[in-house]
Amino acid sequence: MAINLKVTAAGSRENRLGSITGYSGDLNDLVQQSRCGTLKEKERCFSQSSSCDAGCALSQLASIRDVAVINHAPSGCTAMSTTAIVHYTQLAAKRGVEYDTVFLGTDMDESDTIFGATGGLREIILETYNRYRPKAIFVGTSCVSGIIGEDVDSVISELRAELPIPLAPVHCEGFKSRVWASGFDAADHAVLTSLVKPPEKKNKIINFKNFNESARKEIIEIFSHFDVEPFFLYANSTVEELTHLSEALATVAICGTLGTYLGNALEQEYGVPYVKTINPLGIVGFETWIRDIGRVIHKEAEVEAYIEKERAFYLPKIEEVKKELKGLRAVLGMGASYAFQVSRVLQELGVEVVWVASWHYDTKYDNDEVPPHLEYLAAESPYNFKVSVSDQQNFEILNILNTHKPDIYIARHPGTTVWAIKQGIAAFFHGDEYKSFGYRGTLDFANTILDTIRNRSFEKNLAARITLPYTDWWYQQDNAAFLY
Repeated sequence: MAINLKVTAAGSRENRLGSITGYSGDLNDLVQQSRCGTLKEKERCFSQSSSCDAGCALSQLASIRDVAVINHAPSGCTAMSTTAIVHYTQLAAKRGVEYDTVFLGTDMDESDTIFGATGGLREIILETYNRYRPKAIFVGTSCVSGIIGEDVDSVISELRAELPIPLAPVHCEGFKSRVWASGFDAADHAVLTSLVKPPEKKNKIINFKNFNESARKEIIEIFSHFDVEPFFLYANSTVEELTHLSEALATVAICGTLGTYLGNALEQEYGVPYVKTINPLGIVGFETWIRDIGRVIHKEAEVEAYIEKERAFYLPKIEEVKKELKGLRAVLGMGASYAFQVSRVLQELGVEVVWVASWHYDTKYDNDEVPPHLEYLAAESPYNFKVSVSDQQNFEILNILNTHKPDIYIARHPGTTVWAIKQGIAAFFHGDEYKSFGYRGTLDFANTILDTIRNRSFEKNLAARITLPYTDWWYQQDNAAFLY
């Protein structure tokens, strides 16, 4: 379905993309149901943990320099602000740039839920502007402000006539979506509707949607071979820079989940090509991705020359490590895109993927097509591995690990690896989004797996001294029994 930038909300992933948080089956079944449109959400009678899409939305916007983020919510909902501000302050210091963003909450109380709080919100927005002079203000909604029907849009619409900066609502009420990645789309929608301007010219820039730009220097060097520059967003970007997103030669993303809304919207509204290939993780992923970039910017010959040079240097090294990885078995627990992208990389390295647990699953992306990483695996995977969609449910992950006893558990989000370690299983936190990016990253990823499985003393000692709260009866349950 087309992205509608004339409304103030992006809409949930459940409604737009048919996203789910409950499934148990296998790769072939998941792809087949996605293609046919028959994949249905499965419920849980018990849910151990999850995240909120407001956290994703407002933290993304807080990474932009010199803006103000106001969370129209009770004080507890803004507890995430300290983590976000500290994190992005450190990223800015690493880059050597100034970061003056503020993250505030309106501290709604019981009286506000009865009598409303739009008057107070209006005063807070004005005071925020007068005190901090941000370059833009984003106002996020919450479960409380959404349930009582606070008309945040009207407040912002009225203040646009008074304040000389962009203002935008961010509709990210937690109850609207079980898929916390909907928050990425809410942030993109706010940027697209309040900051991005129609193009005046084309620049030799490629929009690069990522999280923490940890491979910034490497990617700048790679793109220099093709006479283009990457513009990383949103971390450390400025309001002025974001107004020119429509003038780029193309848009790419390190993660399909993260990039689908912005990339497809820029292509739809301004004709900026969005590179929709599998992610640039692993050798196959990187080469597919960089070749499509070359096609879009008409630098095919330069791309082939770069690939030939890098392959000559890195492939012999990677082949050596693969000899030691062959025969290892892995279980993965990650977000929807990374879960399947990293499983592909593991297969490239000769590691058997036993089970993939995806925190959510999108049956399609905003171009109405099945995610490319699923299409690739359906065609190229040498075997049909087990898949579950489990939204960070650790009690399910431990059941899987106990049943299949892999050599290593790899997780994208913190909090799950420690439980695998308590079972005595080697675990690796795949926190850096660029860990298996390109040739160098793939070699580094392979060596990290080797390092993790070779040094097992910590896992063995901890498991010997820990009593987990799971009985033999629990471990005997089939994963599909958790859903109905």
